[in-house]
Amino acid sequence: MTRVRQCDIAIVGGGLAGGMIALALAKSRPDVRTLLVESADTLGGNHIWSFFDSDIAPDDRALIVPLVAHWWDGYHALFPGLRRRLDARYHSITSARFDRVVRAALPAERVLTGRKAIGVGPRSVVLADGRRIEAGAVIDARGPGDLTTLECGWQKFLGRELKLGAPHGLARPVVMDATVDQLDGFRFVYLLPFGPDRIFVEDTYYSDTPDLDHALLGGRISAYAEQRGWPVESVVAEEAGVLPVVMGGDFEAYWRSGGAHVAKAGVRAGLFHPTTGYSLPDAIRTARFVAGLRDLTAPALHDSLHGFARQAWQARSFYRLLDRMLFRAAEPAQRWRVLRHFYRLDESLVARFYAGTSTGWDKARVLFGRPPVPIGRALKAIAG
Repeated sequence: MTRVRQCDIAIVGGGLAGGMIALALAKSRPDVRTLLVESADTLGGNHIWSFFDSDIAPDDRALIVPLVAHWWDGYHALFPGLRRRLDARYHSITSARFDRVVRAALPAERVLTGRKAIGVGPRSVVLADGRRIEAGAVIDARGPGDLTTLECGWQKFLGRELKLGAPHGLARPVVMDATVDQLDGFRFVYLLPFGPDRIFVEDTYYSDTPDLDHALLGGRISAYAEQRGWPVESVVAEEAGVLPVVMGGDFEAYWRSGGAHVAKAGVRAGLFHPTTGYSLPDAIRTARFVAGLRDLTAPALHDSLHGFARQAWQARSFYRLLDRMLFRAAEPAQRWRVLRHFYRLDESLVARFYAGTSTGWDKARVLFGRPPVPIGRALKAIAG
């Protein structure tokens, strides 16, 4: 077997960002020899990604629709003193479906799973088994760079898909149930009804620390199900994660930490929403952006993706300001008040916030009025 593989584009990391770029190139640039490299045995890891209709531009929907496993015609948000239904269509993608769709779009020999990269350069990849990939350009999409270059709080979660012994009675997702006890910062439970007797229950925290106690959170999920009167027959699947909630930092230092001259995508490029930590909308935009580039040589691809990511960073200073208010101006047990204030605003404003496309008027609406945090702390947080 040859120990050197050649291609036009080598994408290292078969998660959401890398897989979407490979999918977009396969669909619109089949002439580009793309090689997708993933250390695990399957693409997409172990995840459920969800998004709103408004997160995705109309021209990008053809790319994402085949990945959708579940969708609903609205969702709920629950807080003390506020129970709200919003009508935005909501979708979920499972990693199993992601793996099937991306593999189906690429020739089998262009997907290398179970292959760990131990060296990544602008035009080459060295694998742990000694093989080498030589490419016109390499995109590193393996996950975060050095997060110590950024000022972060943390969104951490444990989610379980439960098989119940009776119907749960939910017709739509609950994106936030913040009526639960507020522990370890802002806490809420996230619910996705996958079927009459199947439901995904996620216990989520906006916390000052990234520590995640699986056993503790698992117990809280069980207690929540019991409180709702849901008899649990089995745990079908489990997902856990810790996402950065970015308050500030040095974008250029973060970019260099992943390799100064290597093109990057996804979280490794800083392409995620600073407040929610979600990267799916950026993954779709990045995939379309790369597929539309005329010059896919290594220097040009690096410069294009660096500029794309830097522009996104500069455009999102408002969200980093809100994160400072959430983590520095609000007492941990009172952070839910900031989110309740937000969910009382116009539904279209909420949609633009999640999409990362808030207007100037949106920003004013979020900040004006009686603040849900002490005014002195709010001013200090705004000042950074």
